[in-house]
Amino acid sequence: MSIHLVGGGWPLADDGAVYRPFFREVEAHAEAAGALEGARLVIVLVRDGDGAEKYAELVAAFEQLAKIAPVPVLAVEGVPIEPAAFADADGIVVWGGLTPAYRRSLEPSFGEVRRLVASGVPYLGFSAGAAIAAETAIVGGWKIDTVEIGTEEAAEDLEQLTVEPGIGLIDLAVDVHAVQWGSVSRLIAAVESGAVDGGVAIDEHTALIVGEGPLRVAGRGSVWKVTPDTGSVRVSTVGADAS
Repeated sequence: MSIHLVGGGWPLADDGAVYRPFFREVEAHAEAAGALEGARLVIVLVRDGDGAEKYAELVAAFEQLAKIAPVPVLAVEGVPIEPAAFADADGIVVWGGLTPAYRRSLEPSFGEVRRLVASGVPYLGFSAGAAIAAETAIVGGWKIDTVEIGTEEAAEDLEQLTVEPGIGLIDLAVDVHAVQWGSVSRLIAAVESGAVDGGVAIDEHTALIVGEGPLRVAGRGSVWKVTPDTGSVRVSTVGADAS
């Protein structure tokens, strides 16, 4: 089973190409567990005001891709999510919104999510859910000291580049909405400053799939990889055709 990190972009595009590999794994996990009424899919939303509406929208879309028994885990910003919420999951979806809020609410369950994924439960993180999947998560910011490293509109209500412990599913830092929000520059600055050791920035309508074997990319965009390189950084890209 794999970790699927989606850089944003909604609603479904390209017949759900970004999501179908995840749902194949969810259905396989449910079948192996003997689930008869659909895969138990835990859907996590940390949002103020529109959580129920967004949950209904996601369920309607996901039911086009697989037979699921959806489990809502809805929290307003600042409210913790306890580990019991993930009981008997065949798959975990952590959606998007304000990245610092997702990190705070899910922190009590980081260990349980790691345990489940290690046991074979597939994980899909969308936008904020992708960013916090990292061991060291980039949660926002648009400056380092007084130097601008990105746009204020993409800063997640934070001024300074902010890096905090994430769930720990992968060792690379993750930024999202790469081309669409210009967040590649933030990742470059984070690596160059030493705030993170290296990372990936994922375009919208694009998924980086981390599992057994080489990394894979699904969808219409690119994954931008940034690594340290003798006092500077090296930037490379990979798309679905090259994965």
